[in-house]
Amino acid sequence: MTLKNASVLVIDDDLDVLTAVRLLMKTEAKDVTIEKNPENIRNLLSKQRFDVIMLDMNFNSSINTGNEGIFWLRKIKELGSDAAVIMITAYGDIDLAVRSLKEGAADFVVKPWHNERLIDTIKEALKKKEGAKQGGSQKNEQSVRGELLGESDVMQDIFYKIEKIAPTDANILVLGENGTGKDLIAKAIHQHSIRSKQAFVKVDVGALTDSLFESELFGHKKGAFTDAREDRIGRFESANGGTLFLDEIGNISLRQQAKLLTVLQNRQINKLGSNEPIPVDIRLVCATNVSMTELANEDRFRKDLIYRINTVEITIPPLRKRGEDIVLLARHFCKVYTSKYMKPNIELNNSAIEKLKQYHFPGNVRELQYTIERAVIMAEGDDLQAKDLLFSPLEAPAAVKEEIDDMKLSTMERNTILKVIEKHNGNISKAAKELGLTRTALYRRLNKYDI
Repeated sequence: MTLKNASVLVIDDDLDVLTAVRLLMKTEAKDVTIEKNPENIRNLLSKQRFDVIMLDMNFNSSINTGNEGIFWLRKIKELGSDAAVIMITAYGDIDLAVRSLKEGAADFVVKPWHNERLIDTIKEALKKKEGAKQGGSQKNEQSVRGELLGESDVMQDIFYKIEKIAPTDANILVLGENGTGKDLIAKAIHQHSIRSKQAFVKVDVGALTDSLFESELFGHKKGAFTDAREDRIGRFESANGGTLFLDEIGNISLRQQAKLLTVLQNRQINKLGSNEPIPVDIRLVCATNVSMTELANEDRFRKDLIYRINTVEITIPPLRKRGEDIVLLARHFCKVYTSKYMKPNIELNNSAIEKLKQYHFPGNVRELQYTIERAVIMAEGDDLQAKDLLFSPLEAPAAVKEEIDDMKLSTMERNTILKVIEKHNGNISKAAKELGLTRTALYRRLNKYDI
C-alpha cells in the first residue's frame, strides 16, 4: 500500500501538532483524521479502518501512568486494529518509545521533526506492514550486527535498540567497561543510518591535550600557532554529512567540554586563527567507560553537555554478564586465528571451555580475544586445553590484585606460625620469641587464623 491510498489517524493533545500534521499529510495521504482525546480511540476505530495511527506518548488524561502512550497502544491492539502505530515522543521519552516498539509499535518520531523524515517514516511503516501481510516480514537481527556477536538476552536487546535508533539522527551515548566493544556499536549505528554512505570519523578525545583539542576537532589556519605551516581541516569538517564518533568523552576537561558544547549548540565551528564560522552537519556518537553516576557529578562533567550528547544511551554489559556469549566469542576468535596462523585443525576442548566460563574477564571481549590468539600461536596439538589459556595479570583490577596478594601473605603467615609452634611443641613463649612477636601479638594472630 502507498501513502496516497492510506488513511491516517493522529492522536495528540497538542492542537499545534495536530494542525501541522493535517496540513502536511493533506496532499500526501488519502485522508487524515485528528483527535485530541485518546478516550475516543474505541469510537474512532469502530467507525473507520486506519492504515497508520500516529500516537502521542503522553496525554493529560485520567490514566496518569507516566506512559499513557503504551497504555493506548495496547488498547489499539486489543481492539483488533492492524494499523501501523507510530509513536510521537519528545527527546526525554525516547527510551520509553523504544520500549513501545516491543509492545508492537511500528516506529517512533521525535518532536520537533523534519517533515521529509516524518513522511519517510510513515512510508516505511506501511511497507513493513504490507510485507508482514505477505509473510515476508522477518526480524533481521543479523542486519544490524556487523562485527558484533552475541546470543544472550542483553545483546539481543542492544541489537533491537540499534535497529530502531540507527535510522534516526539522535545523538547516542555508548556506555561500557574497557574492552566491551563500544567502537563496534558506534560503527553499527553509522552503517545502518541514513548517513551510512558518508564518512565515519573516530576521535579518541580522551587522549587530546588542551592545546591539541581545538586544532584536532575544529582545524586551524596557516600561522594560527607556531607549528601551523598550512591550513588543516578538523574532524568535525571531515565528518560533515556523516557520523562523528568521540571516544572516551568522559575523560575530557571542563574547558574542552565548554568548547564542544558551543559547537554542538551552534552547529558551526571556528578554525583556530579564523573568525569565519563554518556550518557542520554531523550525527554524534560518543562513548565512555565512565559510569552515568560519575558523569552526573558536575565537578567532573557539565550536565548541559550530557543532555546534548545523550539523546539515547546504550549500555554494553561486561562479558562476565553475557553467559554463553563467552563460548560463542571464543569459538569465533579461535576460527579467526587458526586461519590467520595456518593451524586449521585446532579447536577448544571441554576443559578450555569450562575454564573460560569460570573466569571473570576484567578485560572483557578484548582480553578474551588476546587470550585465544596467544593460545593458538603457542598451541602444539589440535586441542586447546585449559592449561593453554593464560589470562593476563595486567587486566586484573587493582582491588582484585590486592585481595590476591593479601590472601597469599595471610596463608604464608599462618603456615609459618604453625611450623614454629610445632617446632617448639606448643610453647607459645618460645614460638613468639622466634617469630619476633610478643605473646599478646601471637595470641591475636592465633585467634585471627583460628589456630
